[in-house]
Amino acid sequence: MSKEFKIVVLAKQVPDTRNVGKDAMTPEGTVNRAALPAIFNPEDMNALEQALRIKDKFPGSKVYILTMGPFRAAEVIREGLFRGTDGGILLTDRRFAGADTLATSYAISQAIKKMAPDMIVAGRQAIDGDTAQVGPQVAEKLGWPQVTYAEEIQDIDENKVTVLRRLERGIEVVTSTLPCLITVHATAAPCRPRNAKMVLKYKYSRTANEEKDPLNEGKYAISVDEKPYLRIQEWTVDDVGGDAESYGFAGSPTKVKKVENIVFKAKESKVLSGSDADIDSLIGELMANHEIG
Repeated sequence: MSKEFKIVVLAKQVPDTRNVGKDAMTPEGTVNRAALPAIFNPEDMNALEQALRIKDKFPGSKVYILTMGPFRAAEVIREGLFRGTDGGILLTDRRFAGADTLATSYAISQAIKKMAPDMIVAGRQAIDGDTAQVGPQVAEKLGWPQVTYAEEIQDIDENKVTVLRRLERGIEVVTSTLPCLITVHATAAPCRPRNAKMVLKYKYSRTANEEKDPLNEGKYAISVDEKPYLRIQEWTVDDVGGDAESYGFAGSPTKVKKVENIVFKAKESKVLSGSDADIDSLIGELMANHEIG
């Protein structure tokens, strides 16, 4: 009998940073997520594919998505279900609001302790912050080994995992004991598309709070009582426990003061030939302006 693994994919619903406008920040200095289109963080999609490949190879393995955010972040879990995951948990509570990477990793680590997986897989970083801190911080809080910049999970057994890493000047292959946390690079394989059968099965899945939302009245054609697998779990601070002062804004020493959308405009341009005289002239000009040298 082959090993069956339990894998948690850390995923985040992020604001589309290609559309940053004047309303992108709240007066408190946090990102105004309601003002920006929400998408599945791209590198988390790469991580999801790596987890699903393990499930393909080891039938009976389970893949779950763990995400933190407002009720609408359940869309990330549905996208996972459409591609073959077995469920997910949404960490949602006003007490989580305003969390920086430190408070976010604390909340996630508390949830992971409750979920008890064999492995965590996450994207290298989220496009709304580009810090690449949450994954490693979660590993540190759990006391687990971590492998970063993963491009492919090449092999896994009940004791260890072998990972190919994509680094700035090449690649390397490393092994880690289990349980461990792996962050996946954007150069990893893209995630598989939605499965039509899974879309039909899970398109009415929702959290309890989504079901109570007046805007969703009449939306759900199938009762969760009839098909319990449609219920997406929500956990609050009370569900995951821990130190209440370590969550949300109170547990976040980092504060964002301002976000700007900067557009680079072309300035003076020159057309040069490949002659020695033109090249010498350009170098002299750059040195005179202290741009080189």
